[in-house]
Amino acid sequence: MNVNDLAKLFKEKGRTLGSVESLTGGLFASTMTSIPGASHFYKGGMVTYMTEEKVRLLGITYEELDKYGVISKEIAANMALRAAHILKCDYCVSFTGNAGPGVLEDKPVGTVYIGIYCYNRISVYHFEFKGSREEIRKQCVESAINLLADLIVVNN
Repeated sequence: MNVNDLAKLFKEKGRTLGSVESLTGGLFASTMTSIPGASHFYKGGMVTYMTEEKVRLLGITYEELDKYGVISKEIAANMALRAAHILKCDYCVSFTGNAGPGVLEDKPVGTVYIGIYCYNRISVYHFEFKGSREEIRKQCVESAINLLADLIVVNN
């Protein structure tokens, strides 16, 4: 699935999409908005790269961060849920992980969690990507496009 096909699905189904990104740093939002007519389905995105912005903008607590770590399925789920409510969208994808260069929170480079909010349900997917920092970020976006496409087909 490519981004154009995903955009077509969202437009056909009349659904909206939002995003909240950490390690991808806005790459998903940039990819979505590269599509002509993206404003018909893509509501917007947030980049909460630093931990303090996850707290300030998304309301994630330091207790949650201490308990699970920033790179975790729980934080990915909370990011997707809270951003979906802020953006008021049908689907919301979140990205948290380690794109390198070194180990973070005892998580090796390439550890990624992608959360997807869809109609009050949240699914989180764990990946162990390989490659450079940029390759890992691109793999995140490509994976999210495929996951979203599968979900929108199943749910509509």
